[in-house]
Amino acid sequence: MADQKKEKIVLFATHGPDDPEKASLPFICGNAALAMDVSATVILQGTGVLLSKKGCYEHVFCAGFDPLKKLIDTFIEFGGTVLVCQPCIEERQITIDMLVEHAHLVKAGRLVQEVLEATNVVNY
Repeated sequence: MADQKKEKIVLFATHGPDDPEKASLPFICGNAALAMDVSATVILQGTGVLLSKKGCYEHVFCAGFDPLKKLIDTFIEFGGTVLVCQPCIEERQITIDMLVEHAHLVKAGRLVQEVLEATNVVNY
């Protein structure tokens, strides 16, 4: 019997600290996916890239959810991947040295590749 490809979900996060609920949801779902042995990638785009700045997500809280810091730390600890739109950070004058350690810069080609490889894609 051939090996089955592991399921993969890609979650686009297009909201930053201005909308704590929408900033948290991709990581809540990403953590659920990882707990179900589904590969999970969160892609930060638009104002979502602000979450990749050092010192930002540590101060994002949404009633009813764990703090965003805990959600992201758990996501990374359990093997989730965080990709950050490079043109989006450049537009906001965010430099590489301002990014958190787990942020991986990508451009459109890599984002398309991630979507094509995914079983499902969700946008927040």
